[in-house]
Amino acid sequence: MAATTTSKLLTAGIRRLGRGGGTALPGLVAGYLDPRMLDKLAGRLPAGTIVVAGTNGKTTTSRMLAGMLAESGRIVAHNRSGSNLVRGISAAFAEQMPLLGDGGPEIGVIESDENALPDVLRRAKPRVVVLLNLFRDQLDRYGELETIARHWREALRDLDPTTLLVVNADDPNLAALASDCPATVVSFGLVGSTSTLSSLPHASDAAVCRVCEAPLVYDALFLSHLGDWRCPSCGNRRPPLDLSASDIRLDGMRGLSMQVHDARPGRVARDLAFDVALPGLYNAYNALAAIAAARVLGLESEPIARALSGFEAAFGRLERVSYRGRQMTLALSKNPTGFNEVLRTITVDPLVSPLVIAINDLDADGRDVSWLWDVDFEVLAEPRHRATFIVAGLRGYDLAVRLKYAGIAADRIDAQTAGRPLDETLDLIVDATPEGASVFLLLTYTALLQLRQALADRGVVEEFWAQ
Repeated sequence: MAATTTSKLLTAGIRRLGRGGGTALPGLVAGYLDPRMLDKLAGRLPAGTIVVAGTNGKTTTSRMLAGMLAESGRIVAHNRSGSNLVRGISAAFAEQMPLLGDGGPEIGVIESDENALPDVLRRAKPRVVVLLNLFRDQLDRYGELETIARHWREALRDLDPTTLLVVNADDPNLAALASDCPATVVSFGLVGSTSTLSSLPHASDAAVCRVCEAPLVYDALFLSHLGDWRCPSCGNRRPPLDLSASDIRLDGMRGLSMQVHDARPGRVARDLAFDVALPGLYNAYNALAAIAAARVLGLESEPIARALSGFEAAFGRLERVSYRGRQMTLALSKNPTGFNEVLRTITVDPLVSPLVIAINDLDADGRDVSWLWDVDFEVLAEPRHRATFIVAGLRGYDLAVRLKYAGIAADRIDAQTAGRPLDETLDLIVDATPEGASVFLLLTYTALLQLRQALADRGVVEEFWAQ
């Protein structure tokens, strides 16, 4: 109890002093007092915990799932700020749970960092684990994808057989991890021929079979290496889908709709229709993952539909902000696959207003920015896009070089804000954008936090931890 009390007091004190959200430090300090604080807090939740992990989409998916549970009347503990290491999860749970007795949250939704997942699983002993995808990300922090996959495999093998593993079977990497896991596997994926890619992108991370290493064949390819895959050599293929999404209709930046077929064994199959208030095919995957988790938890379609149709983007996940007469859309873009999908979404219509891309290389971003060469910026050089490109952030000049090699003329690249922190350059960026224009800002993690803090200081948005 001393650790939880300390965490609560530190969180309140940090916020009262205006020193941030207290999303990590309280949990770090409390962890020194009681290394098993998260284990104990998770154990107090009568309906258990759900852990959501993946390279991309975990903040959005966990918020969708928490919203569905809340719509069904559950009281949910959730590390909603996105602080997803053990310290952040501990601080969030300590803040939301009472010191003693009943009356607190009954179920927990945990967003977990990829590298922290084994420790989180060991501590939280979740009832449900949701695995979204596995892509290269911040190689200098996490190592190659194989390193993360090896750590995940070892952790998943320790799951109890009663645990439900909700896994994206469109990802060959995840399908391989689930194949020898003792947990009960529930698979999800997309079907149909709409919104498909014609070939495997060069930045994809699963070109060969996990069994025999022969090149994979995709009968439908939806996003990076996610799709209906099979190996023509050994017969390994995408597992049968328990929940599948089809007839996906993308409505520009307004959102999407889709049909979900719930065909879990032992149950009467059901077809469900959902509208999702977020754009982009990658958000169809996020919504389907949240729907799958909600269904295995016993939720009916009505609270799920309400949560999805009224969903508000998490901070920086296609978050829309109005500032000084400009409509700004903030999109976290921190690795090749995530960046490519954001570009794919925002270039459906020709770009005419300035596009801001801010690259930082602080510890939380990863110091290595060589991944910029795996992003398909060439799509921005298509003649139908007449936008100016504002390069910003501490590595803005590296980005400018990359854009030039992508075929964008130097006179369309505005580097006046390059090399400087975003909080110092927000108004320069706004001044370079015509009044009344809608502008996209694609930002790495710390660039996003700097920009949002600048907007919060001006009273434009809530602090990210309060959203």
